[in-house]
Amino acid sequence: MTFSDGTNSGGTGLGGLNPPSGALTLALVQQQVPRVRSREDIMAVTRSVASMVSEIAGAFSNADLIVFPEYSLHGLRKDAWADDSLMLDIDGPEVDVLRRACVDAGRWACFSVMEANPSGAPFNVAIIVDDRGEIVLYQRKLHPWVPKEPWEPGDQGIAVCDGPHGSKLAVLICHDGMFPEVAREASYLGANVLLRTAGYKFPLAQAWRITNEANAFHNLAFTASVALAGEDGNHIASMGQAMVCDVDGTIIAFGDGTPNRVVTTSIVPATADAARRQWGVENNIYQLGHRGFTAVAGGARDCPYTFMKDLVKGEYRVPWEADVEVTDGTGEGYGPARAPGSDQDTARAGLRAPAANPTP
Repeated sequence: MTFSDGTNSGGTGLGGLNPPSGALTLALVQQQVPRVRSREDIMAVTRSVASMVSEIAGAFSNADLIVFPEYSLHGLRKDAWADDSLMLDIDGPEVDVLRRACVDAGRWACFSVMEANPSGAPFNVAIIVDDRGEIVLYQRKLHPWVPKEPWEPGDQGIAVCDGPHGSKLAVLICHDGMFPEVAREASYLGANVLLRTAGYKFPLAQAWRITNEANAFHNLAFTASVALAGEDGNHIASMGQAMVCDVDGTIIAFGDGTPNRVVTTSIVPATADAARRQWGVENNIYQLGHRGFTAVAGGARDCPYTFMKDLVKGEYRVPWEADVEVTDGTGEGYGPARAPGSDQDTARAGLRAPAANPTP
C-alpha cells in the first residue's frame, strides 16, 4: 500500500498533510481487485480491508474518512456474482469486522457489500461506518451497470448522512454517477460531498472524469471518487483513477492505475455550503427551480421538462424506444430477466449453467 497526495493545489493542505480549518481529509483507496471463490476468501479479503483501515489511520493521522471502491470484497468475476453463498448480510460477520476496524482505528470509512436479497437479485450496497462503528448511511445502487451487472435496482432512493467536519455525505455507486439526476437528488437533499465508488476499467476513464467534474459543478458539491485497480488474472485491469473535484469542477486531487495506492487530500465542506448560499452566476441547483428570477420575482417555479413528468407517471419512453437493441442481460450470459411480481432471480441463474463462466 502506497500513499500519495496526487494534488495540484496548495489549497488541499499538501494532500491532507496540513489540513486547513474545517477540513475533511479523505483517503481514497485504489484497492487491488480481489479474486474470491469461497466464503473463506470473502472473509480473508474483509480482514485485509480492515487491516488497511488500521494501516492508513496509523500512517496518515489526519485521515478522517477512508473510501474503498465498489466490489472491494467480492471482486469482478461473474462466477462469484452467481454464487448465493457469497452474498452477505449487513448484520453478518464480515460487516462486523469492518465496523470493528473503524472503532479500533477511530476513523470513518465507506465500504462496498453485495447483499443477499430473498425477494429477487442481490443488492449492490454501499455503507458508511462512523468512528463508533455505527452504520450511518446505507445505499442501494439505483442503476446497476446493465447489461453487465445482474443486481436488483435500488428501491430506497438516495441516502444522505452527516459526516465529519460539517460534511453531508452521499454515495453514488459507480454507474449511478453517470446519471446527473442521481447527483442532483443527493445534492437537493443536502449532500455537499458526493462519494463515488466503482469497479470501472480503463475504457470508462474519460466518462469517469467528465461526470465527476460535472457532478461537482452542476451541484456546487465536492466529488470524491475511486475505483478498483489492477486485474485479477484476466489481464483486463480496473483503472483506479482516484479523483477529487472542487465545487467548480476543478480536479484538485487525482490518482492513476497503481493498485493499493491511497490518494489523500483535504477539502472544506463549508466551501460548498457558502457557494450554494452566495453564488449568483451558475448557482444551478437553486436556479433550476427559480428560472429567470431577474425578470420574474422568485423565478418560474413550474416543471417544463417532459422526461421528468413522464418518469413520475411511469411512462418514460424515449422516441427510439422500439429500436433499442439491448434490453436484457442474455448477451452477457445471464438468464432472462424475471417477470414483474416474481421473486425468482432468473438472471443470475443463467450463470450457473454448466457451460457458463468456468472458473479459471
